[in-house]
Amino acid sequence: MTLSATLEWLESTTLARLIQESLYGFPAVVAVHIIGLSLSVGVLFWVDLRLLGLCLRERRISEVYRGLAPWFTAGFVMMFASGIVLFSAFATAAYVNPFFRIKMVALVLAAMNAAAFHWLSTRSAAWDAAPRPPATVRLAGLASLVLWVSVIVAGRMMSYTMFSAP
Repeated sequence: MTLSATLEWLESTTLARLIQESLYGFPAVVAVHIIGLSLSVGVLFWVDLRLLGLCLRERRISEVYRGLAPWFTAGFVMMFASGIVLFSAFATAAYVNPFFRIKMVALVLAAMNAAAFHWLSTRSAAWDAAPRPPATVRLAGLASLVLWVSVIVAGRMMSYTMFSAP
């Protein structure tokens, strides 16, 4: 099956049709997506700000992370599940949209940044309690902030460019 045929098949599924044709399907899924985004990225920003040494300096980074992880994880689950549903309903238009591609690249880079940070932080975390972490840790926090802002902006731009009149 070609990519084009796969995208068209996704758009023809029952779930995609529900989003496309029902009065409340699309707004309901978008609402879940935005709530998930707000919860995940909004909470993760506190971790990133701690990595930068800008707030919660009296707390260990690991404490901040462990305390907030259940919240941003729940938000990510909501965001990714609703994002997949939204993509299935508008797969062909999304796939050719340049902002979709920017969003996907930023998502992959954000995941790679998080994986690299976790890999490095488990090797040596002597800096965990430092009010101002080392430059590499601050760079990981800054990269996370920039990448998630890029995901959000590209996602909004998708909405403005995919559904506008030609």
